[in-house]
Amino acid sequence: MDRHYDSSINDANGEPSETTTFLNSRRKSSVSKERWRMLRGSNKNIPLGVRIVQRLCIPTVVNRIVWYRLYILVLTFFFYATYHLSRRPLGIAKNVLHRSCSELPPPPVIDPNRNGTWCDWAPFDKDNYQELFSSLDFTYWLAYAIGMFVVGHIAERTNLRNFLASGMIMAGFWTICFGLAYFWEIHSFSYFVAVQVFGGIFQATGWPSVVTLMGNWFGKKRLGLIFGIWNSHTSVGNILGAVIAGVWVNDNWGYSFIVPGVIVAGAGVLAYLFVVVRPEDVDLPPADHTGRIPGAPPDVVEKDDQVAAYSTVTAASTIDIDVAVVPQEHDHPISLLNAIRIPGVVEFSVCLFFAKAVSYTFLVWLPVYIHNAVNVTSDVAADMSTVFDLGGIVGGILAGLISDLSGGSATVCGVMFVFAAPLLYLLFIYGATSAALIALLFFSGLVVNGPYALITTAVSTDLGTHPSLTGNNKALATVTAIIDGTGSLGAAFGPLVAGLISVKGWESVFYYLIVAQIVALLCLSRLIFREVRGWLRRTPA
Repeated sequence: MDRHYDSSINDANGEPSETTTFLNSRRKSSVSKERWRMLRGSNKNIPLGVRIVQRLCIPTVVNRIVWYRLYILVLTFFFYATYHLSRRPLGIAKNVLHRSCSELPPPPVIDPNRNGTWCDWAPFDKDNYQELFSSLDFTYWLAYAIGMFVVGHIAERTNLRNFLASGMIMAGFWTICFGLAYFWEIHSFSYFVAVQVFGGIFQATGWPSVVTLMGNWFGKKRLGLIFGIWNSHTSVGNILGAVIAGVWVNDNWGYSFIVPGVIVAGAGVLAYLFVVVRPEDVDLPPADHTGRIPGAPPDVVEKDDQVAAYSTVTAASTIDIDVAVVPQEHDHPISLLNAIRIPGVVEFSVCLFFAKAVSYTFLVWLPVYIHNAVNVTSDVAADMSTVFDLGGIVGGILAGLISDLSGGSATVCGVMFVFAAPLLYLLFIYGATSAALIALLFFSGLVVNGPYALITTAVSTDLGTHPSLTGNNKALATVTAIIDGTGSLGAAFGPLVAGLISVKGWESVFYYLIVAQIVALLCLSRLIFREVRGWLRRTPA
């Protein structure tokens, strides 16, 4: 055999020949490439950005699934924070679209027809400006709610990465359009309504997408705590949106919309480049959402006695066994009717309607209330309103942690609703005092946004992976859309009602919010009773 092609032949000194060394290095390189292919994932549909990340920082020591879960956690946190960042500007800009012109130095020439409203932005210079603002808020959130039911259905039947990316880009586009009204000097109320409609529809693409991504990657263990921390993106986005919008609100409010719009659209490009939809795309096993009891037959699944709060601390001996009540083919999309039949979906959906009505009334009207109650400038009112969101971050984490430890999501929400009512009353009584206002805003945000955060994240994911679905993970986007879509109807009607009754004074608004919290508590009464009964049954005699 010709020694040039014989990799086993040594040279005259007994050392491996150059050919042998070369061929051995090629074999090692081939093995190395195969190893890296397995580490990085072999799916050719992996986005370009993910391939770059894999080459630069794919872990070789730590568990790959842990690394990817952290990767998705950070990405989805950032994405939804940008969604909320772009929703905040209108609540901040209301104080300059209509304000007291007597506090400002007048220009040399004033239109006689606008002697007292020369600094306002038409059409919001009329006496019915609060009704106009309420109409814009209602239009936006109604479009968002209706869009939520539709996009959740679409998200299960399309490429989730492309769906999320295009939704963010279009959401950013319509946010920018609102700000362009300043530079184009648009004063048509119909224009602002149209922008709100399309903006609300495309904003609805965010929540079903990011919750489905999280559900695809994370199992049930410590779901409440993980989602409690992760859901702080809502408050972080609100805070950043208030700060960014506040930079330009007094001098050039158009940028208060354009800059957040550019940010969320840019995040959409990143979503297209870097999102990994499911673990299988990178050769990893899917997350366990079956909730099977160890040692149980394959057709027996776990069902917590507390319906919607699938406890991580309940012993198998205390768990009831149930069969599938919503038969579905594995990994096939679920219908809206079957999703509604999942135990707990209706109760939590209606509860979220009232909880989100309160939360978004604060989101939309809190800067205005602070501006009027404490008599501070618009930018200061925007900064002070972020304290409510800081409390919401803590509330979401506490709600998730306590839910994990107790296994009682409904009871955790109920207790927070109980504390919310008196805190809202105290906020109205002592809100005019700036020192007390800060503390009351923080604790009010904690108990108002805590249940809202828990229901829209951990509870929605639990219900979307309910044992009755026989392991079908295609239901998650639909269930999430039903729950958050119903809640978004509350986000539409809540600020609208608050704006309409605010003409009678802020006292009426706060009484309305207190009643909404009480009704939200009553919606969960049946589930709370079942959770308490389950705890008593497990308590030793």
